[in-house]
Amino acid sequence: MKKILLLILVSVFLSACNSNDSELSFSEIETVPDNIQALIEPTFTLQLINEGESVAYIVYQTKGTVATDLETQEDTVNVKLDVSNSDNDDIKQHVYKLTLEPNHEIIDVYINGESTSFDNISGL
Repeated sequence: MKKILLLILVSVFLSACNSNDSELSFSEIETVPDNIQALIEPTFTLQLINEGESVAYIVYQTKGTVATDLETQEDTVNVKLDVSNSDNDDIKQHVYKLTLEPNHEIIDVYINGESTSFDNISGL
């Protein structure tokens, strides 16, 4: 019985060591926290709001539908925003939460394939 228990404990320990500890995530949020919403400037198209060292909010205001993708290259996170159906006259606010890993130091945003600078960068 002790051997079986030991075998189970070793198996659990080894599987925990091999798990992917990646913290990197990127998703659009529907409910924007009040402290983030207070920092959003409606006249800026692209904004970055840092919340500590590992969380950032990317705010993109556009008339079209946005498709997203995320890639990493060494210390850089490439956020790709592709806009389609921009015939609509209503500007919609898209807020994305980006959780970074410790080795990521640079956030580069591409809109329709072009590297784009932030209109505003702020922090909490």
